[in-house]
Amino acid sequence: MSKSVMPRSQILVIDDEKPLRELFTEILSAEDLDVQGAATGAEGLALLSNAAHDFGVVFVDMMLPDMKGIEILKEIKRRKPRTPVVMATGFASKESAVEAMRLGAYDYIAKPFNIDDVTLITRRALERNNLIDENRYLREELRARYNFDNIVGSSERVQAAYVLAAKVANQSATVLITGESGTGKEMLARTIHYQSNRADKPFVKVNCAALPEHLLEDELFGHEKGAFTDAHAQRIGRFEWAHTGTIFLDEIGEVAPSVQVKLLRVLQEREFERVGSSKTIKVDVRVIAASNRNLQKAIADGSFREDLFYRLNVVPIELPPLRERREDIPLLVEHFIQKYCEETGRCSIQVSREAMRMLMEYEWRGNIRELENCIERAVILADDDHIEERHLLLAPTVTDRRAAPPHAAPLPTLREAEEQLIRAALERSGGDATAAAVLLDIPLEMLRRKMNDDTAAARSMTRKSGERKQ
Repeated sequence: MSKSVMPRSQILVIDDEKPLRELFTEILSAEDLDVQGAATGAEGLALLSNAAHDFGVVFVDMMLPDMKGIEILKEIKRRKPRTPVVMATGFASKESAVEAMRLGAYDYIAKPFNIDDVTLITRRALERNNLIDENRYLREELRARYNFDNIVGSSERVQAAYVLAAKVANQSATVLITGESGTGKEMLARTIHYQSNRADKPFVKVNCAALPEHLLEDELFGHEKGAFTDAHAQRIGRFEWAHTGTIFLDEIGEVAPSVQVKLLRVLQEREFERVGSSKTIKVDVRVIAASNRNLQKAIADGSFREDLFYRLNVVPIELPPLRERREDIPLLVEHFIQKYCEETGRCSIQVSREAMRMLMEYEWRGNIRELENCIERAVILADDDHIEERHLLLAPTVTDRRAAPPHAAPLPTLREAEEQLIRAALERSGGDATAAAVLLDIPLEMLRRKMNDDTAAARSMTRKSGERKQ
C-alpha cells in the first residue's frame, strides 16, 4: 500500500487476546503502519485521548473484560467522530453487525478473519480519511480564495456592493446580481457562498443562456426514465444537486417564459417535480441569480415575469462597469501582473507611464475580464521587466468614435500580433514548442501550423533547439 494514501499511519487495536494483537501488528506493520494495542476498553480509550496519537483506524473487539465493544464504539464516535471504527467479533451475528453500523461503525469483520480482509479494510478506511482531509483542504482553499478581503477595488460603488454581499452571506435570502458581462458577477456569487454557512455544501452553476428551453428545464429539474424519447435513465436536476447548498442561475434574463413559471414556484415553495413525474421534491437551496440585461426593461417588453423578478430581487447588488470605476484600474493591473508573473515564473514587471495612461483611457467594454486578458498577454509579450504600450495590443472599441490620438503607438496587424506572441512564447520556453503551446493556451498542432506560416518564429525555434543540443 502506498504511503501517499496513508495520511495517518497509526492503527489502534483494542482486543484482550494478545496473540490477535500481535497478528494485527505483524500484518499492518508490513504495510508500513504503526500499530498500538490495548487489552481493555479503558486502556484503548486512554490511548485514543493521548495527544501523541492520531489513529487513522481503530479495531474494536465486541467482547472485552471491562466494556462491551458497542459502548467503546459510542465513546469513540463521541470523542473522535471522524475516526473509522471496525468492529471484530468471534460471534458473527447479523444483528450485532447491523447495530454496530447503525451506531457509526465504518465496517465489520468476523473472527477468524482473513489477513487480506484486514489489509483491504484498513487501506479503504485510510483512503477515506485522505479524501475527507483533501476535501477539507479544498474547502479551506476556496474560502481563502473567495474572501471579501481579497476584493480588488477601492471605488465607493464596488465597496458598497461587497459590504452588502458580506451582510447577506450568512442569510438564506435570494440575491440578484446585475452588471455588464465581465464585471465579476460569478466571483461575487461564489464569494457569498464560500463565506456563508453553506460553504461546505455544493455550489452549482447553471448558465441559463447556454441551453434551449426544453434542455434548460431538464437541466434544472431532471427527468424520470421514459419521460421522453431519449430518457433512458433517471436524471437528477441541478436543484437537487444543490440541496443544502447554493444554486447560481447565471444570465437569468435569458430564461424562456415557460421555465420562468417553474422557477417562480421553486422560489416560492422550494419544491418541484422532475419532468415526467408527479412526485414532489422538496429542496433546501439558496438561490443567487445574475443578469447583464435590464430586467425592468424586459418586464416592460413582456419577456420577463414581474412576479419572478420580485422573487429574485430580494437583495439586489449591482456591479459597476470598469469604465465607471477607473480609479480601480491600477489596483487590478497590479493584481493581474502578480498573478501571471507567478504562473509564468517571471520576476515582478512594471508598467510604463505611457502604458498605464493607455490602460486608464481605454473603454473596457469587456470589463475586468478583458483587462485580465490584456495583462496576461502583456506579461507574455514583455521583453524585459517593463510593459510598454506595444505589449497591450489594444484596439479602438467599436463604440468609441474618437480618433486615436496622434501620439498613440501604431497598432500591429493581427498576423504581426500572432507572430509576436509566438516568438515571445518560444523565447520564454527556450524554444520548446510544447511548453510554448501551453503558455499560449492553444493545441500544439495549431502552434506548429502557425509556425509554418511564420518563418521568423520557426527559425527562432530551430536556433534554440540547436543551442540546447550544443
